[in-house]
Amino acid sequence: MSKLVSSLKNGVATLRFNDPKKLNAWSVPMMLAVRAELARTAADDAVRATILTGTGRFYSAGVDLASIVRPGWPRVVLAELSQKNQALFDMFLDYPKPLFVAANGPAVGATVTSATLCERIYCAPEATFSTPFVRLGLVPEGCSSVWFERTMGPEVAHRLLEDGATLSAAEALEAGMVEQVVPSEGLLDATQSAAEAWVASGRGRRIDELGAREELKEVNARESDALAQARVVCCLPIKDRVGRIPVSRTD
Repeated sequence: MSKLVSSLKNGVATLRFNDPKKLNAWSVPMMLAVRAELARTAADDAVRATILTGTGRFYSAGVDLASIVRPGWPRVVLAELSQKNQALFDMFLDYPKPLFVAANGPAVGATVTSATLCERIYCAPEATFSTPFVRLGLVPEGCSSVWFERTMGPEVAHRLLEDGATLSAAEALEAGMVEQVVPSEGLLDATQSAAEAWVASGRGRRIDELGAREELKEVNARESDALAQARVVCCLPIKDRVGRIPVSRTD
């Protein structure tokens, strides 16, 4: 079964995460498929905008760390994790065409932060949004350390990044994360219409309109280094977290 299903309608591509048994978690195969489709649609003149959505109950349960973090010397693991994390969000920052999200259900972690880098998020009433970095012993990623406060204000940013709050669809709408809450049966149609209208207006990427693309790429690089450090520490056995195999080891 393909991890990603793509379609095209009226110049708008829809990429649908298609691993509902694993709640559309972003495994390595899923992320490779997303990267390939984003590259393909970016180069396809028939595609004017792209929608991301999910299959089943979830938009996505977030990155599947178990499929990404491999045992190895800390120096090697740090470099690999930093590179992979930076590349993941650079996919969204570098994409040249308008991006939209139709969140059909809960979104977690990187699937939330990446969604906020898109032009607009539309969601079903069942959708929720959480970035449980503190609970997982991690740090903000996906430019959220800067972008959340800028787009939703300091109070909401603190709730999401420091308190680990989960926003309901209604709360996400009030916070300005979500553009509109739409009944599930009409979600894709509403997002399709919004994407077509955006293209017809001649608008491009919101991050370019705000002059934020290069700044966010720098933020992504810094966050990726910090996140790699945090992931290595949280994934080491307890005995190694206290210094037997320090993450700064260079051999």
